[in-house]
Amino acid sequence: MAVSIGIPKKEREQIAKHLSKLLADTYSLYLKTHSFHWNITGPQFNSLHTMFETQYNELWLAADEVAERIRTLDVFAPGSYSQFGKLTSIKEESGVPDWKEMVNQLVEGHEIAAHTARQTIKAASGAGDEGSADLVTGRLKEHEKTAWMLRSLLK
Repeated sequence: MAVSIGIPKKEREQIAKHLSKLLADTYSLYLKTHSFHWNITGPQFNSLHTMFETQYNELWLAADEVAERIRTLDVFAPGSYSQFGKLTSIKEESGVPDWKEMVNQLVEGHEIAAHTARQTIKAASGAGDEGSADLVTGRLKEHEKTAWMLRSLLK
């Protein structure tokens, strides 16, 4: 059955490309945050262990929401590490940095995701896709808030 939601197929596909990049950033940030949760050490252990758990749970739910929006637009969502690796702008961490570097990397990751979200909002708004723009606006606010909270730990 053809999709008839008021957004032409070509525009839905373009929006889905932006959403796929946001999904890849979200999933990459989820993996990094979860890894840091497992591997945190030092005087900030308890507070950061708990904070990272809250953050990776939020990112996990967000990834599902973004993927489902891509499917709503009748486009298949990326779902493999190789696909995410090609789409994300967030650098992978293969080691175990100290807690300050973990926080720095997560600040950077959330700021990258915020940039991706802004580009996605522009694409969605330009196509009259208020549903995607609304979803991503919420994601933008969450990434900005999380970056601010993490950045505050470093002062």
